Amino acid sequence: MPDWNIPFKLYIDSCGDRLGAALHQVQIIDDKPTERPVCYISRQNKPTEARYGAIQMECLCLQIAIKEYRGNMTIVHKAGNIHKNSDVLRRWALANTPDNPAYVPLEAEPQIPIEGINITDIGTEFFEEVRESYKKDKNCHIMTSLLDKDCKDTSLVNALDEFWKNSYSEGRFHLFDCNI
Repeated sequence: MPDWNIPFKLYIDSCGDRLGAALHQVQIIDDKPTERPVCYISRQNKPTEARYGAIQMECLCLQIAIKEYRGNMTIVHKAGNIHKNSDVLRRWALANTPDNPAYVPLEAEPQIPIEGINITDIGTEFFEEVRESYKKDKNCHIMTSLLDKDCKDTSLVNALDEFWKNSYSEGRFHLFDCNI
């Protein structure tokens, strides 16, 4: 049973053709605070809603949940990495800065690792070897010529082996991973 003197947590999710929400509350059970669901709602999307994007679906889900669970609510967004249920708002493009309407001051500035940048020391010799290998392979050489010039030279296309000719006509150009 819900305790109306304790705050609730609302979890929402949209997946495929359905919307869902769960109202949770942290209650003391066996002398331990335990988060438990109080109630759930879900429904199938209407045909027009099926065309919504991910963020619009999450917003619709939030709107329906708030409408269903009417009451005095204060909405505080917690990023997906803080709780175990990932959410679409975590991928929202707005930064958590004071000019963001949903800004929540952090207790401490997060440490951003610099190692996110991949640094390589591959020299120009490597890329030159790749270019030369393309020139030595007849099909690769023709394909790079066709793609480089963006031309529709039928004599070049007809010079390709059958597999390459089909790939070119279908718009598939896998020069790096052809296992033929």
